[in-house]
Amino acid sequence: MNRIVFVLLALPLAAFAQISEQQIDAVTQNAMKTFNVPGIAVGVVKDGQLIYAKGHGVASVKTKPKVDANTLFGIASNSKAFTSAALAILMDEGKLSWDDKVSKYIPEFKMYNDYVTTEFTIRDLLTHRSGLGLGAGDLMVWPDGNDFGVQDIIDNLKFLKPTSAFRTKYDYDNLLYIVAGEIVHRVSGVSWEEFVETRLMQPVGMTHSAATFSRLKDTLNVIDPHVPVGDQLKIIPKYKLTHFDAAGGIYSSVNDLSKWVIAQLNDGKASNGTQLFSKVRHDEMWTPQTILPNKPMAPYFSQFKTYGLGWGLTDVKGKLQVSHTGGLEGNVTQVLMIPELKLGIIVLTNQQSGAAFTAISNTIKDFYLGISGVDHVTEFAAKAQQRSSDADKITDAVWKTVEDNSKNKKVPDLKKFEGTFTDNWFGQVTLTLKKGKLYFASKRSHKLTGEVFFYKDNTLAVKWDHRTFDADAYLFFDGNNHFTMKPISPLTDFSYDFQDLDFKRTH
Repeated sequence: MNRIVFVLLALPLAAFAQISEQQIDAVTQNAMKTFNVPGIAVGVVKDGQLIYAKGHGVASVKTKPKVDANTLFGIASNSKAFTSAALAILMDEGKLSWDDKVSKYIPEFKMYNDYVTTEFTIRDLLTHRSGLGLGAGDLMVWPDGNDFGVQDIIDNLKFLKPTSAFRTKYDYDNLLYIVAGEIVHRVSGVSWEEFVETRLMQPVGMTHSAATFSRLKDTLNVIDPHVPVGDQLKIIPKYKLTHFDAAGGIYSSVNDLSKWVIAQLNDGKASNGTQLFSKVRHDEMWTPQTILPNKPMAPYFSQFKTYGLGWGLTDVKGKLQVSHTGGLEGNVTQVLMIPELKLGIIVLTNQQSGAAFTAISNTIKDFYLGISGVDHVTEFAAKAQQRSSDADKITDAVWKTVEDNSKNKKVPDLKKFEGTFTDNWFGQVTLTLKKGKLYFASKRSHKLTGEVFFYKDNTLAVKWDHRTFDADAYLFFDGNNHFTMKPISPLTDFSYDFQDLDFKRTH
């Protein structure tokens, strides 16, 4: 669930040459050091062969086991391509089509607008053009530790207000992929997890992977997620909520994912000859569906940027690039392919710096594109530092104001804010006064607890007890009986969609 920028670097060589192991080692180790990533696994597929598969660093800073090519990572939103492929298999079997209405398979499916509900198709579930805002409703899947389920998500979609007209704008969405996974379940008669494992992973030879953490046969070689807190890395629990699986639940390694990439580059046919899904369906998944904003820039000068069915699509130096990224708290990944070059790149990391994996994948692909002279690690480090500095100015100013209010005794009576408040889809939260301090607690998302401070006017600010969230938020009160929320830092992960909440006092 984390956001990435694309840029590149490389070394021009003859078209028949391969990038060397030493070159990939060097950029990977440089990225690890620069972006403070404990462990990274990299895989490179070229001309149907896995030419590089290697782990670097450690899976956990606590126990320090080494990362290798079989180390398992949560691949997060790279799972979405498996969901679209599962639907493609059912389509090959004549059981559904991309343009079937969702309500045909899930009668209780309902969006905020009746027309949208009636017209919503399976294709719409996969293409991020629903009209919902970026990450709308993700607080039902993020952070880990809540008690929502798939049916809750389906039932609550009707409460999420759109921010754009239906099918007019790209806004990345997780919840609708969960709905797509439920269609796989209802049509096939087995769970999404079982379908993906038996119809995609096992036939392609992904023998160590699983559709969700709890289904892994061996958990000895699995990374710990790491989150930067100040200058230190903090290990956090692995994400294990199963209702997120169809959008981001798969655990895999570069060795296993290389088999998936080879099948993708071979029109849906695994290296053992198994046809997972037809070439027709494969081509449909790689066909642009939703246009994204784009500005051609060096060194790729991409003329278009779109989203297909479970894949991002753009052009780099005139060649199609098919890719996706994935982000869980403390764990981000990328899968990237350039079909014309028969090239696939997999980068899995156990920290949440998207700059690290992008610098690595760009360096590798630049080699094959004949681009040289770009130091992606340095470039992305400078951009990350600037973004962090700009965000720190905003957050530091807020907490300085809070501190000054306390010192100067400008804090109003917080008792007037005390009470129980309810949002239509997120449920109940309480604001409770304890020994003169106000505390926020969510009934359904149990990790969302923290102290609430007076900021200014009718605005409060909550500082979450879990400092790894990096998602402190404003509470905007309209009188004492109603409040809305918004993240304080512009770098807050979009899945903390506090802006979609609308709380009314119920007690």
